[in-house]
Amino acid sequence: MTLPSLLFGLVIALMLGALFHAVRGGSGARLLFYMGVSALGFALGQWLGMQFGWVVYKFGALDVGLGLVGGILVLVIADWLSRMEARDKTGV
Repeated sequence: MTLPSLLFGLVIALMLGALFHAVRGGSGARLLFYMGVSALGFALGQWLGMQFGWVVYKFGALDVGLGLVGGILVLVIADWLSRMEARDKTGV
């Protein structure tokens, strides 16, 4: 994969994180969290696509479709896990 395709993938992943933050809301730290998680999910989607030979929407060397699917899935899971609160154990 070339440097321009890596940078283009990073821009798409960061935009996905910013869009998710606009929908879900939160602080500046949550924005950075969403951007980092979306980049991780985008890379995971790319890697899975290369390993299994899946192609959804290829743009040069970059599979934008699988990257977006991976980014969205990881964003939703990370958001759900980050908003969970610990249970109060008062039975002892």
